Amino acid sequence: MKRIVIKVGTAVLTDNNKLALERLSNLVDFIAKLKKEKKYEVILVSSGAVGAGNTRLHLDKKIIYNRQALAAIGQPLMMKHYKKKFREYDIICGQILMIETDFDSKKRTKNAQNVVEILLENDVIPIVNENDVVANDELLFGDNDQLAAHAAFYFKADILAILSDIDGYYNKNPREFEDAVLQKNVDVVYESQLEMKHTPNSEFATGGIVTKLKAAKFLMDRNIPMFLSSGFDLTNAYEFFINENHKSGTLFKAQEV
Repeated sequence: MKRIVIKVGTAVLTDNNKLALERLSNLVDFIAKLKKEKKYEVILVSSGAVGAGNTRLHLDKKIIYNRQALAAIGQPLMMKHYKKKFREYDIICGQILMIETDFDSKKRTKNAQNVVEILLENDVIPIVNENDVVANDELLFGDNDQLAAHAAFYFKADILAILSDIDGYYNKNPREFEDAVLQKNVDVVYESQLEMKHTPNSEFATGGIVTKLKAAKFLMDRNIPMFLSSGFDLTNAYEFFINENHKSGTLFKAQEV
């Protein structure tokens, strides 16, 4: 049985200060199909708590404590909708909140591993998110791409799938260059690619592609592949995981030595 970590971002789960419930529903349909037809064990890393909270209470998200308050409101909202949709497939889901330092502690890492194993053994979907209410540094500088990469490694997944507003890795910013070409296969991530900085003229390197490249490199260094595809349209994710056809999206996989 293969084990997959699926990470979905805030941009996919929210839209114009509302929860994108249709996209959340499509995601759950996809996960259920992976479990029922392909017999995958699935761990979901879900962003969206702050965005969900903002649908109920509008606060200045530039202030860290406001973001934490929004996360406290939004996290149970996200779980409410996940539980309701998974129930249609008679699938139970459970919540795991973590911060980066949890993986720095052997004891806490082992505790999390034990809980995840028990959930998966009992056919439960673990839904992992950063514990935004207490994770000051993570909220300011962290992202769930890195959390997902760590989850894939420490929870012994065979692959990480990031479903995002980016449908793959391009040789240049596709929002600026019409001749940008999608890279279907990437076998090395260079340090220079991880040093791209955000500029006012480009959103390409902002919490977008750079964090995904960092996640990919972390996993490739540990011989775990990562697949990057659209979370708005799951066609390519279905093709890759259900039909085993790499039609589009980017597979990051280190060369075998």
